Amino acid sequence: MLVVNQFGPLKYAQHSPLQWVLMLCVALLAGCSSRFSSDTTYQSSADQYQASRYSIKQDRAPDTVLDGHVIKTVVPIDEPRSPGGNKSPYTVRGSSYTIVDRPEGWTQSGVASWYGAKFHGHKTSNGEIFDMYQVSAAHKTLPIPTYILVTNLDNGKSVVARVNDRGPFHGGRVLDMSYAGAVALGYQSLGTARVRIEVLSAKSNAKPTVTSAQHGNQVATADSVFLQVGAFTQASGANEMAAAVLKYTKWPVFVETGSYYRVKVGPMSENDAEKLQKTLKKARLGNALILH
Repeated sequence: MLVVNQFGPLKYAQHSPLQWVLMLCVALLAGCSSRFSSDTTYQSSADQYQASRYSIKQDRAPDTVLDGHVIKTVVPIDEPRSPGGNKSPYTVRGSSYTIVDRPEGWTQSGVASWYGAKFHGHKTSNGEIFDMYQVSAAHKTLPIPTYILVTNLDNGKSVVARVNDRGPFHGGRVLDMSYAGAVALGYQSLGTARVRIEVLSAKSNAKPTVTSAQHGNQVATADSVFLQVGAFTQASGANEMAAAVLKYTKWPVFVETGSYYRVKVGPMSENDAEKLQKTLKKARLGNALILH
Protein backbone atom coordinates (compact mmCIF):
# COMPACT_ATOMS: atom_id res chain seq x y z
CA MET A 1 0.00 0.00 0.00
CA LEU A 2 1.37 3.45 -0.94
CA VAL A 3 1.45 5.80 2.09
CA VAL A 4 2.00 9.56 2.27
CA ASN A 5 4.48 10.38 5.03
CA GLN A 6 4.06 14.00 6.13
CA PHE A 7 7.63 14.05 7.41
CA GLY A 8 9.32 12.67 4.34
CA PRO A 9 8.96 11.10 0.89
CA LEU A 10 6.41 8.44 -0.05
CA LYS A 11 7.10 4.91 1.09
CA TYR A 12 5.36 1.55 1.05
CA ALA A 13 3.69 0.14 4.18
CA GLN A 14 4.09 -3.58 4.63
CA HIS A 15 1.06 -5.65 5.79
CA SER A 16 0.74 -9.30 6.61
CA PRO A 17 -1.89 -11.46 4.80
CA LEU A 18 -3.99 -11.44 7.99
CA GLN A 19 -3.98 -7.62 8.07
CA TRP A 20 -5.15 -7.52 4.44
CA VAL A 21 -8.08 -9.85 5.28
CA LEU A 22 -9.09 -7.72 8.28
CA MET A 23 -9.05 -4.51 6.21
CA LEU A 24 -11.15 -6.14 3.48
CA CYS A 25 -13.75 -7.25 6.06
CA VAL A 26 -13.96 -3.71 7.48
CA ALA A 27 -14.58 -2.30 3.99
CA LEU A 28 -17.29 -4.86 3.26
CA LEU A 29 -19.04 -4.22 6.57
CA ALA A 30 -19.04 -0.49 5.92
CA GLY A 31 -20.68 -1.03 2.55
CA CYS A 32 -23.34 -3.37 3.96
CA SER A 33 -24.12 -1.00 6.82
CA SER A 34 -24.79 1.83 4.38
CA ARG A 35 -27.01 -0.34 2.17
CA PHE A 36 -29.20 -1.69 4.95
CA SER A 37 -29.51 1.60 6.80
CA SER A 38 -30.93 3.24 3.66
CA ASP A 39 -33.49 0.42 3.38
CA THR A 40 -35.05 1.29 6.75
CA THR A 41 -36.55 4.52 5.42
CA TYR A 42 -40.28 4.56 4.58
CA GLN A 43 -40.96 3.72 0.93
CA SER A 44 -44.60 2.66 0.50
CA SER A 45 -47.95 2.19 2.23
CA ALA A 46 -47.39 -1.47 3.00
CA ASP A 47 -43.89 -0.77 4.37
CA GLN A 48 -44.89 0.33 7.90
CA TYR A 49 -41.24 1.04 8.64
CA GLN A 50 -40.36 -2.67 8.59
CA ALA A 51 -38.32 -2.77 5.38
CA SER A 52 -36.06 -5.47 6.77
CA ARG A 53 -38.85 -8.05 6.42
CA TYR A 54 -38.95 -7.64 2.62
CA SER A 55 -36.66 -9.64 0.39
CA ILE A 56 -36.74 -6.98 -2.35
CA LYS A 57 -35.11 -3.63 -1.60
CA GLN A 58 -36.85 -1.50 -4.24
CA ASP A 59 -40.43 -2.05 -5.32
CA ARG A 60 -41.02 -3.15 -8.92
CA ALA A 61 -43.52 -4.69 -11.32
CA PRO A 62 -43.86 -8.50 -11.57
CA ASP A 63 -41.58 -10.38 -13.96
CA THR A 64 -44.52 -11.47 -16.13
CA VAL A 65 -46.73 -9.03 -18.02
CA LEU A 66 -50.23 -8.74 -16.54
CA ASP A 67 -52.98 -8.74 -19.16
CA GLY A 68 -55.68 -6.24 -18.23
CA HIS A 69 -58.38 -8.56 -19.60
CA VAL A 70 -57.73 -11.19 -16.91
CA ILE A 71 -57.96 -8.79 -13.96
CA LYS A 72 -60.88 -9.85 -11.76
CA THR A 73 -63.77 -7.44 -11.22
CA VAL A 74 -64.10 -6.13 -7.66
CA VAL A 75 -67.71 -6.44 -6.49
CA PRO A 76 -68.78 -4.09 -3.65
CA ILE A 77 -70.40 -5.96 -0.77
CA ASP A 78 -71.57 -4.93 2.68
CA GLU A 79 -68.67 -5.52 5.10
CA PRO A 80 -68.02 -4.47 8.70
CA ARG A 81 -64.90 -2.48 9.46
CA SER A 82 -61.81 -4.60 9.95
CA PRO A 83 -60.52 -5.05 13.52
CA GLY A 84 -57.10 -3.95 12.30
CA GLY A 85 -56.10 -0.83 10.39
CA ASN A 86 -58.88 1.47 11.64
CA LYS A 87 -57.30 3.09 14.68
CA SER A 88 -58.28 6.77 14.73
CA PRO A 89 -56.46 9.02 15.00
CA TYR A 90 -53.10 7.45 14.21
CA THR A 91 -49.68 9.00 13.65
CA VAL A 92 -47.06 8.35 10.97
CA ARG A 93 -43.79 10.29 10.77
CA GLY A 94 -45.13 13.03 13.04
CA SER A 95 -48.39 13.57 11.12
CA SER A 96 -51.77 12.59 12.57
CA TYR A 97 -54.60 11.09 10.48
CA THR A 98 -58.28 10.68 11.38
CA ILE A 99 -60.42 7.98 9.74
CA VAL A 100 -63.45 9.28 7.82
CA ASP A 101 -66.47 8.45 9.99
CA ARG A 102 -69.19 8.63 7.32
CA PRO A 103 -67.64 8.07 3.87
CA GLU A 104 -70.92 7.92 1.90
CA GLY A 105 -70.76 10.37 -1.01
CA TRP A 106 -67.08 11.13 -0.25
CA THR A 107 -64.85 12.15 -3.18
CA GLN A 108 -61.22 13.17 -3.60
CA SER A 109 -58.89 14.07 -6.46
CA GLY A 110 -55.11 13.86 -6.54
CA VAL A 111 -52.11 11.78 -7.60
CA ALA A 112 -52.10 7.98 -7.30
CA SER A 113 -49.07 5.70 -7.30
CA TRP A 114 -48.85 1.90 -7.19
CA TYR A 115 -47.06 -0.86 -5.30
CA GLY A 116 -46.21 -4.39 -6.33
CA ALA A 117 -43.59 -7.14 -6.11
CA LYS A 118 -41.80 -5.95 -2.97
CA PHE A 119 -44.97 -6.23 -0.90
CA HIS A 120 -46.57 -9.22 -2.67
CA GLY A 121 -47.40 -11.93 -0.12
CA HIS A 122 -46.98 -9.66 2.91
CA LYS A 123 -49.67 -8.39 5.26
CA THR A 124 -51.65 -5.20 4.61
CA SER A 125 -52.74 -2.86 7.40
CA ASN A 126 -55.77 -4.98 8.29
CA GLY A 127 -53.85 -8.27 8.31
CA GLU A 128 -54.86 -9.51 4.86
CA ILE A 129 -52.23 -10.78 2.42
CA PHE A 130 -51.35 -8.30 -0.32
CA ASP A 131 -51.79 -9.70 -3.83
CA MET A 132 -50.44 -7.41 -6.54
CA TYR A 133 -52.46 -9.34 -9.15
CA GLN A 134 -55.77 -8.33 -7.52
CA VAL A 135 -57.26 -4.81 -7.55
CA SER A 136 -56.89 -3.22 -4.12
CA ALA A 137 -55.83 0.14 -2.74
CA ALA A 138 -54.17 1.92 0.16
CA HIS A 139 -55.60 5.18 1.51
CA LYS A 140 -54.69 7.28 4.53
CA THR A 141 -58.15 8.00 5.98
CA LEU A 142 -60.91 5.91 4.37
CA PRO A 143 -62.27 3.10 6.59
CA ILE A 144 -60.94 -0.40 5.92
CA PRO A 145 -62.54 -1.88 3.94
CA THR A 146 -64.12 0.73 1.64
CA TYR A 147 -65.09 0.19 -1.99
CA ILE A 148 -64.14 3.04 -4.30
CA LEU A 149 -64.51 3.94 -7.95
CA VAL A 150 -61.13 5.21 -9.18
CA THR A 151 -60.98 7.14 -12.47
CA ASN A 152 -57.76 8.02 -14.27
CA LEU A 153 -58.34 11.65 -15.27
CA ASP A 154 -55.61 11.45 -17.92
CA ASN A 155 -57.16 8.66 -20.00
CA GLY A 156 -60.71 8.18 -18.68
CA LYS A 157 -60.27 4.56 -17.53
CA SER A 158 -62.06 3.52 -14.33
CA VAL A 159 -61.93 0.57 -11.94
CA VAL A 160 -63.61 -0.44 -8.70
CA ALA A 161 -61.12 -1.14 -5.89
CA ARG A 162 -61.28 -2.30 -2.27
CA VAL A 163 -59.26 -0.30 0.27
CA ASN A 164 -57.48 -2.68 2.66
CA ASP A 165 -54.23 -0.83 3.41
CA ARG A 166 -52.89 2.49 4.71
CA GLY A 167 -50.79 5.02 2.80
CA PRO A 168 -49.17 6.45 0.79
CA PHE A 169 -47.37 8.71 3.25
CA HIS A 170 -45.04 10.61 0.92
CA GLY A 171 -44.86 12.61 -2.27
CA GLY A 172 -48.23 14.37 -1.91
CA ARG A 173 -50.04 11.26 -3.21
CA VAL A 174 -53.61 10.44 -2.19
CA LEU A 175 -53.81 6.77 -3.21
CA ASP A 176 -51.63 3.69 -3.69
CA MET A 177 -53.17 1.17 -6.10
CA SER A 178 -52.04 -2.43 -6.34
CA TYR A 179 -50.12 -3.20 -9.53
CA ALA A 180 -53.25 -4.80 -11.04
CA GLY A 181 -55.19 -1.63 -10.29
CA ALA A 182 -52.55 0.45 -12.04
CA VAL A 183 -52.76 -1.84 -15.08
CA ALA A 184 -56.55 -1.51 -15.14
CA LEU A 185 -56.18 2.27 -15.04
CA GLY A 186 -53.39 2.29 -17.63
CA TYR A 187 -50.59 3.99 -15.69
CA GLN A 188 -48.38 1.07 -14.61
CA SER A 189 -45.52 2.20 -16.87
CA LEU A 190 -45.82 5.85 -15.83
CA GLY A 191 -45.74 5.26 -12.07
CA THR A 192 -48.36 7.86 -11.16
CA ALA A 193 -51.61 9.29 -12.52
CA ARG A 194 -54.15 11.98 -11.70
CA VAL A 195 -57.23 10.26 -10.33
CA ARG A 196 -60.66 10.89 -8.88
CA ILE A 197 -61.77 8.70 -5.96
CA GLU A 198 -65.49 8.14 -5.28
CA VAL A 199 -66.82 6.00 -2.45
CA LEU A 200 -69.30 3.33 -3.53
CA SER A 201 -72.05 2.11 -1.23
CA ALA A 202 -72.95 -1.57 -1.20
CA LYS A 203 -76.08 -0.92 0.87
CA SER A 204 -78.02 1.29 -1.50
CA ASN A 205 -78.87 1.42 -5.19
CA ALA A 206 -78.04 5.11 -5.43
CA LYS A 207 -75.41 5.85 -8.05
CA PRO A 208 -72.15 7.43 -6.87
CA THR A 209 -71.75 11.17 -7.16
CA VAL A 210 -69.84 11.99 -10.35
CA THR A 211 -68.94 15.51 -11.36
CA SER A 212 -66.31 15.67 -14.08
CA ALA A 213 -64.64 12.30 -14.62
CA GLN A 214 -63.27 12.05 -18.15
CA HIS A 215 -64.12 8.94 -20.21
CA GLY A 216 -62.36 9.36 -23.54
CA ASN A 217 -64.14 12.23 -25.31
CA GLN A 218 -67.16 11.95 -23.01
CA VAL A 219 -67.67 13.73 -19.69
CA ALA A 220 -69.57 11.95 -16.92
CA THR A 221 -71.83 14.35 -14.99
CA ALA A 222 -74.55 14.09 -12.37
CA ASP A 223 -76.96 13.45 -15.28
CA SER A 224 -75.07 10.41 -16.51
CA VAL A 225 -76.85 7.09 -16.74
CA PHE A 226 -76.16 3.53 -15.61
CA LEU A 227 -76.90 0.31 -17.45
CA GLN A 228 -78.50 -2.42 -15.34
CA VAL A 229 -77.63 -5.75 -16.92
CA GLY A 230 -79.47 -8.00 -14.51
CA ALA A 231 -80.82 -8.57 -10.99
CA PHE A 232 -80.08 -11.82 -9.16
CA THR A 233 -81.16 -13.47 -5.93
CA GLN A 234 -77.71 -15.07 -5.49
CA ALA A 235 -74.38 -13.24 -5.37
CA SER A 236 -72.71 -15.99 -7.42
CA GLY A 237 -74.99 -15.36 -10.40
CA ALA A 238 -74.37 -11.63 -10.23
CA ASN A 239 -70.61 -12.13 -10.05
CA GLU A 240 -70.64 -14.40 -13.09
CA MET A 241 -72.66 -11.88 -15.08
CA ALA A 242 -70.37 -9.01 -14.02
CA ALA A 243 -67.32 -10.96 -15.19
CA ALA A 244 -69.00 -11.69 -18.54
CA VAL A 245 -70.01 -8.06 -19.07
CA LEU A 246 -66.49 -6.84 -18.31
CA LYS A 247 -65.25 -8.50 -21.50
CA TYR A 248 -67.38 -6.15 -23.59
CA THR A 249 -66.77 -2.78 -21.94
CA LYS A 250 -64.10 -0.55 -20.41
CA TRP A 251 -66.70 1.17 -18.19
CA PRO A 252 -66.84 0.25 -14.47
CA VAL A 253 -68.86 -2.91 -13.81
CA PHE A 254 -70.09 -3.47 -10.25
CA VAL A 255 -72.76 -5.23 -8.19
CA GLU A 256 -75.08 -3.36 -5.83
CA THR A 257 -76.68 -5.29 -3.01
CA GLY A 258 -80.17 -4.82 -1.60
CA SER A 259 -83.22 -7.01 -2.02
CA TYR A 260 -81.41 -8.26 -5.17
CA TYR A 261 -77.84 -8.36 -6.47
CA ARG A 262 -77.95 -5.90 -9.36
CA VAL A 263 -75.21 -5.87 -12.01
CA LYS A 264 -74.63 -2.32 -13.24
CA VAL A 265 -72.30 -0.55 -15.64
CA GLY A 266 -71.41 3.14 -15.54
CA PRO A 267 -71.60 6.04 -15.12
CA MET A 268 -71.69 6.92 -18.83
CA SER A 269 -73.52 9.05 -21.35
CA GLU A 270 -76.89 7.83 -22.61
CA ASN A 271 -75.45 7.42 -26.09
CA ASP A 272 -72.71 5.10 -24.78
CA ALA A 273 -75.30 3.21 -22.75
CA GLU A 274 -77.42 2.59 -25.85
CA LYS A 275 -74.39 1.28 -27.76
CA LEU A 276 -73.41 -1.05 -24.94
CA GLN A 277 -77.03 -2.17 -24.58
CA LYS A 278 -77.01 -3.36 -28.21
CA THR A 279 -73.59 -5.01 -27.80
CA LEU A 280 -74.67 -6.99 -24.75
CA LYS A 281 -77.92 -8.05 -26.41
CA LYS A 282 -75.98 -9.32 -29.43
CA ALA A 283 -73.72 -11.24 -27.03
CA ARG A 284 -76.83 -12.83 -25.51
CA LEU A 285 -76.29 -11.23 -22.12
CA GLY A 286 -79.91 -10.18 -21.72
CA ASN A 287 -81.85 -6.96 -22.29
CA ALA A 288 -80.06 -4.34 -20.22
CA LEU A 289 -82.03 -1.41 -18.80
CA ILE A 290 -80.86 2.20 -18.98
CA LEU A 291 -81.26 3.89 -15.60
CA HIS A 292 -81.39 7.69 -15.44
